[in-house]
Amino acid sequence: MDAEALILTLRLALSTTAILLLVAVPLAWWIASGNGWVRALVQAAVALPLVLPPTVIGFYLLVAMGPLTAPGRALIQVMGHPLAFSFTGLLVGSVIYSLPFAVQPLVAGFGAVDREYVEAAAGLGAAPGRVFWTVVLPMARASLLTGAVLAFTHTVGEFGVVLMLGGNIPGATRTLSISLYDLVQDGNYAAANKTALVLIGFSLVALMAIYLLPGLRRQDGSADVVR
Repeated sequence: MDAEALILTLRLALSTTAILLLVAVPLAWWIASGNGWVRALVQAAVALPLVLPPTVIGFYLLVAMGPLTAPGRALIQVMGHPLAFSFTGLLVGSVIYSLPFAVQPLVAGFGAVDREYVEAAAGLGAAPGRVFWTVVLPMARASLLTGAVLAFTHTVGEFGVVLMLGGNIPGATRTLSISLYDLVQDGNYAAANKTALVLIGFSLVALMAIYLLPGLRRQDGSADVVR
């Protein structure tokens, strides 16, 4: 197995998950806190990666990061090099592509919080920020874990966006999924099998955490996951 690709994949997945949680928590709370076409439009835009082919997203990100667009040229001037075919570009693409996997569980979790608790805390004089951190977020902790796990495992298994944005540069953009593809193309099925088993193992262990971690199950024993 390609150890360099494994390290790069874990680095990408951890970085993507950390950024997604910072973005997804306030975004999901805003979406879950009201109705209207603006919120519906934002939620639809966030969910686009669920229905669009990864190559479509990768193509438009590749164009946006390149010298053919004004934002791309501005990024090149700031960074000193194009974001495409770099780890930073790969990170940007991964955050966008995995965003719905972090946001949707949190929207469901925040939406399930009993508003009576929120109103009671506010009635006792707690500021909105304190209500969110001390009441809402703890009650939606299972959804928070679900979002983090799904974002991490989805990033680990990314292929289309990674290939479009990063290509296949060893040590820079070659992830485990790209390495697996190369091994299959070379006919090295024994090594491909080992890499595939590692990817399956990551996903299985991460998903088991949703169901096994104490304190994240309902009283009736069922896991509090996205419905």
